[in-house]
Amino acid sequence: MSQTARADAARRADSAAKSDIETSTIRAISWRLIPFLALAYFLAYLDRVNLGFAALTMNAELNFSPIIFAWGAGIFFIGYFIFEVPSNIALEKFGASRWIARIMVSWGIISALMALVSGVWSFYALRFALGVAEAGFFPGIILYLTYWYPAEYRARFLAAFAIAVPVSTVIGAPLSGMLLGLDGLLGLKGWQWLFIIEGIPSVVLGVVTWFYLTDKPSQATWLSAEQKAWLIGKLEGERAAKESANKMSLRQALSSPKVLVLSLVYFGFVGALYGMQFWLPQIVKAFGFTNAQTGFVTAIPYLFGSIAMVLWAQHSDHTRERVWHVGLPLLLTAAALGVSGVMTDPTLTMIALTVAAIGVFCTFALFWTLPTAWLSGTAAAGGIALINSIGNLAGFGGPYLIGWIKELTGSTSTGLLVLAVLPLVAGLLVLFGKHDTGAEFARPVIRQAAE
Repeated sequence: MSQTARADAARRADSAAKSDIETSTIRAISWRLIPFLALAYFLAYLDRVNLGFAALTMNAELNFSPIIFAWGAGIFFIGYFIFEVPSNIALEKFGASRWIARIMVSWGIISALMALVSGVWSFYALRFALGVAEAGFFPGIILYLTYWYPAEYRARFLAAFAIAVPVSTVIGAPLSGMLLGLDGLLGLKGWQWLFIIEGIPSVVLGVVTWFYLTDKPSQATWLSAEQKAWLIGKLEGERAAKESANKMSLRQALSSPKVLVLSLVYFGFVGALYGMQFWLPQIVKAFGFTNAQTGFVTAIPYLFGSIAMVLWAQHSDHTRERVWHVGLPLLLTAAALGVSGVMTDPTLTMIALTVAAIGVFCTFALFWTLPTAWLSGTAAAGGIALINSIGNLAGFGGPYLIGWIKELTGSTSTGLLVLAVLPLVAGLLVLFGKHDTGAEFARPVIRQAAE
């Protein structure tokens, strides 16, 4: 065998060895982190949106109008907005295990305390406090996953983590509907049992989080020395490539036009997400179902959304394309919400809302690949948190918009039609904003990481 042939054979053997290390490392990380983080997000999201089911009986018992309910649903996001950036910077400083544990324990306690709501002001106060407690959890996890996954893997594993959102409704909607049936047990209302039973697991898992999560790859005793060396080298190479192309300080990230435009995109997405999430149980209940039946029917759009979310993320990773994979589902969501707003037949309305859910969750799986493609370090912590906090203000605006229109018209249909404008504008910003979406960074970094 010639020297050149031997060299080629050696390079092929080295490449195969690296491939084995890469595969085993990603597999070990994924089995260690994704199921646990998805369970944590499942509980977080369930505690955030179970209000939609509690409203089926709580609103009448406490004499809450649609506007009062909309304010209570939305004021969560005001507290969330105020404390989001400081919380994410604290995670970067104190470590994920401690800070995420703190978040989970505090939100679980406050969620359970929602059973004590007795009037309008206690309702507003506890919902605001819940937003303060949970601030930083989701963007913190997005940041945390960038510590562990190279760029070309992020879409599929972000989707694997974020699938907790639709699954929380697929499982939580029937569960919440059934928990309302505990009305009268030990002198408590069904909606009170719902808050208590769904809040306690978050406290327990929060305590486990302190001991279970590993802050950084260098501390991972569950990875071999070779796996840690490969992962740290890979991530450091990506970080250096991003910073050489666009090194940013925290101040620059928080004032970056790209971050602000992505915040507007996320605002449009979140408005559609929570507008549906908080009002869908009441829309379905109006079709004439019982509370338990409402839970099962409400789960249908989220079941299809879960499946589409995973497949769409895999397709994006396979094609190494992000921008169209974010923009097109937003336009689909806008079209489906618009159609649902003019439908009067319950079956056709549910089909349209199912298509809207598919668009929403396909967007959710991919959106965070855009900012994480060019932000790193403290700039990533602040930028991701700012995008999430501004975007989540739509969590107030979306539900409030539908509640306001329902109080004026007695129907949610017009509200859904108006709500469709938010994902429409967001989709257009992604597809035609070009340099303002960070797309010019997304593709090169993904491509470079794969080479």
